[in-house]
This record gives sequence, C-alpha cells and structure tokens, in this order.
Amino acid sequence: MVARLRAAGPELAAFAAVGLCAYAADLGLFLWLRGPVGLDPLTAKALSFVAGCSVAYTGNAFGTYRQAPDGVSRLRQYGIFFAVNIAGALVQLLCLAVSHYGLGLTSRRADTVSGAGIGMALATVLRFWGTRTLVFRYRGAATAHVRQARQVARTTWTG
Repeated sequence: MVARLRAAGPELAAFAAVGLCAYAADLGLFLWLRGPVGLDPLTAKALSFVAGCSVAYTGNAFGTYRQAPDGVSRLRQYGIFFAVNIAGALVQLLCLAVSHYGLGLTSRRADTVSGAGIGMALATVLRFWGTRTLVFRYRGAATAHVRQARQVARTTWTG
C-alpha cells in the first residue's frame, strides 16, 4: 500500500498543481466578471467555472496525463471531464446544503467549512478518481507496480 501511494505521488502532485491553476483562473475570472464587467453572480460563476474546467483539462491532458493512451477524441474527453467536474461541484453544494439546511449550521464559518472545506476535499477526491479513471483511463506508476507484481506471480517455475 505504501509503495502504491509513493508511486502515485508525482501524479497527485501534478494533479494538485493543475487544480490550483484552474482554481486561480476560476476565481480571478469570477472576480473580474463580477467587478469591472458587472455581470450577475450566476452568469459570472458559470463562465468562470467553464474557464476553470478548460484550464484544468488542458493542464491534465498535456501535463499530468500526457502518457495516457489516446483512444478517445479530445472533445469527448473534455465532455467527460466537464461532467466529472459538475459532479464535483454538486458534491460541494450537497455538503453545504446538508450543513446549512439539514443540520442548521447557518453561520458564514459553518458554510465555509462545509462548502469550501469538507465539500472541496470530497469533490477533489471525486475529481481525481474521475479524471484518471473515466477521462484519461490512466495506468500510472502505481498501477504499473501492481501489474508487474501480478506478472511475476503468473510466471511458472519453468519460465
């Protein structure tokens, strides 16, 4: 288990770096669209969300998962990636809704912890799994380690 986590370290670090860039693009565009441009909050957030997804997809496709097998068109990959990110956003909203309306924790701090803390953590796990499993079908170092162990186990004493 430790070897698998260690082998996945570079992938996790690259995924996190791309995620930070996407978050910065999303937040920066949202603030600009709400401020100087003067768009309403939902339109600004929708546009910044699409921009953040595009930055994240590009970073992952040409960075983190550049070795992933190319069997699917980039447009189809982006569509699946976008769906995974919408699912992540829904996880964040669900955490916020449960905390705020279900548990009655209505302070700004509680909303921040549930939506931007717990919700973001759960959504990130979902996005990581979805990106590597559904979008790029990545078989990285951690998976290669398991495949190698299975191959050794299948080898007979006669070679």
